[in-house]
Amino acid sequence: MSFKVSVAKLVAKVGGPFSKFGSGSGKSFAGILFTKIAGIDAISELSKQLGIGSIILTGTNGKTTTTTLLIKLLSTDVPIRSSFESNTINAIASAFIQQKGDIGVFEYGIRNIKYGIPDTVQRVVDPVGVVYTTISQEHTQVAGVKNPFEDYYKAKRLLSQGMKRGVIITNGDDPRTALLGIDKEKDVHVNYYGIETDGIEDINGEAVNCPKCGETLTYSKYYLNHRGIYSCSCGFKRPDLNVKLTDIEFAPDSWKLTIEGDLFNYTVSKNINFNIDITVPPYGFHNIYNTLASITTYASFTPKVENIESTVKKVFNNLDMSFIPPGRFEVVDIGGKFVGLGQGDNGDALKINAMFMNQFVDAPLEFIYTTPDVDEEEIFEDHYKVIKSMNPEHVIVVPGRHSIEKAEEYYNIIKQDFPDAEFYPLSYEEMDVRIEKLNELARNSDYKYVIMTGCGEEQAMWEEIKKKMINR
Repeated sequence: MSFKVSVAKLVAKVGGPFSKFGSGSGKSFAGILFTKIAGIDAISELSKQLGIGSIILTGTNGKTTTTTLLIKLLSTDVPIRSSFESNTINAIASAFIQQKGDIGVFEYGIRNIKYGIPDTVQRVVDPVGVVYTTISQEHTQVAGVKNPFEDYYKAKRLLSQGMKRGVIITNGDDPRTALLGIDKEKDVHVNYYGIETDGIEDINGEAVNCPKCGETLTYSKYYLNHRGIYSCSCGFKRPDLNVKLTDIEFAPDSWKLTIEGDLFNYTVSKNINFNIDITVPPYGFHNIYNTLASITTYASFTPKVENIESTVKKVFNNLDMSFIPPGRFEVVDIGGKFVGLGQGDNGDALKINAMFMNQFVDAPLEFIYTTPDVDEEEIFEDHYKVIKSMNPEHVIVVPGRHSIEKAEEYYNIIKQDFPDAEFYPLSYEEMDVRIEKLNELARNSDYKYVIMTGCGEEQAMWEEIKKKMINR
């Protein structure tokens, strides 16, 4: 290292312990000190300390969960440096400075080029792995300004565009992430993951435009929203999958997944095969993709390929659900009545909750819907498609955010299709009253099956409702 970089690293190490006063798991104070002294380009000297290299994970949804699962898997075989929930280059630099390990595992959210600096991150970190979870239009707003989706997509592309070595791991079921892999096959290895079973099917999948030519894609199967089996008249289609879910068995308290793999491993420079059965808690359909992404990445980079099957089984057969944020959707049995409840504050999340609930429903259903707020009409439109697809016998509408007036507007739209729908104008400022009433509505419902989901006070509201419902 140059003298300037050595000094910057020393100062950062001394100042780094102060990062414990900050928030988030990817403490970044040491990285801030380092880049202030040595400059952002000097991070490239730090990145060279890793014997194998760095893996960066990005996408619209699933980054934190996938990163957490990958850390559990890889750290079983090799010392790693990591950061998550802190999507900055300074968090990555802090991990380089403060931790030890031959592989880096870093979550990196990117909403635009200006703030995300994806091309700079690729250049100075020089990752040997870039992982794409999924790309949709949910996180395109930055600093209160709507970022054009084309720019958002370009920012994701730039994170891997300059790669000349390593492996891209990408969701083959998502046409947008699949194209990012297809366009780099001439430069690096690409391992695609996805679903290949009749055991999962979306309740109302939506075709998107071909990311290559712009025409509407043709789907033979939807798995989740725009993820599925697709093709286009221009020749673009879902690529062959290297890691795939080939079977799934649902039970109220557990799911059994069969996952097959035939992929390139970077550390041993050869293809490897595996076939694994794992049993997990009923953790939601979106986490199937997070599971596939983490297993594919682990199998692509572990130097101990002989451990793949045993390590995957050990990690997933013993999940304690702590890796999933509070507020997750669960189905609670209260005296023979099944109440599905949890956060669903965007269209993707609400649909996942509905698909989860549908496993249990064999009689009329009541939908207790907590609404979005002002300027969240797009979220409501996505929510309402899901509500109608479930064909509930009865609908109750409650404000999920601050504006009671806006909630009533949404209710009046719902009432056109569901004339018997009811509205409860519960105040956000009296959250205890709202929580108590939601709990009461579910408990006193005339229906055997009740789904309660939508927007809310993030995870806290849902966790409190669950506690009241389970402990009463």
